[in-house]
Amino acid sequence: MTGYLLEARDIGVRFGGVRALHGVGIGLRPGEICGLIGPNGAGKTTLFDVLSGIRRADEGRIVLEGADITRRSPVWRARHGMRRTFQRQQPFGQLTVTDNLLVAQEWRRAAPAQRRARAASVLETCGVGGLAGTYAGALPVGRARMVELARALADPPRVLLLDEPASGLTADERTHLAAVVRHMAVEENCAVLLVEHNVAFVMELCARVVVLDLGEVLAEGTPAEVRADPKVRDAYLGSAP
Repeated sequence: MTGYLLEARDIGVRFGGVRALHGVGIGLRPGEICGLIGPNGAGKTTLFDVLSGIRRADEGRIVLEGADITRRSPVWRARHGMRRTFQRQQPFGQLTVTDNLLVAQEWRRAAPAQRRARAASVLETCGVGGLAGTYAGALPVGRARMVELARALADPPRVLLLDEPASGLTADERTHLAAVVRHMAVEENCAVLLVEHNVAFVMELCARVVVLDLGEVLAEGTPAEVRADPKVRDAYLGSAP
């Protein structure tokens, strides 16, 4: 595989006697939006944990720009441009929305005015600028998800891992989410991988889709190719009426 910013090569993960991932390979190109779908228990979140460094794979390697980062910590990966959101929103509830974004930039030690300007800009981009002074713990699910996305973007990412970002969002919020993700890919040349059970959202947004089933890659291709694959229909999508 060539031309990838981030690669997972032959990833294997076991939980005792259970094989969660086996021989999984996936690559992300700069400026590309890739979807990761599959049934519950397919291994999608486990793969995200391995990519972000939260979990160490039993087999395989993670490669960023040609360098092996398999043993690098989550903090190292984050400081080298890898950002992640989670299925369950995890804002710092005791902090304001703006402070959530300032914390994400703290390690760079930029001037306070510069960090605040970046936070304000990203909040506007994500459509939550009006919530800047609100405590994050008081936000409804949809707003909290957009704040978490903004926090992931506060320090400009090179790789963006989004775990069920559309969960709990209204139709209008999903439309805005898609616009923000496209902006990051096209304008910021960011590589995006998203896990999402809203298949219509994935198929509309992503140029490429990878399907996991029982810990293995079942199929990979354009949305049209994945929809048409009999194995994917049998395992996950079902047959069209």
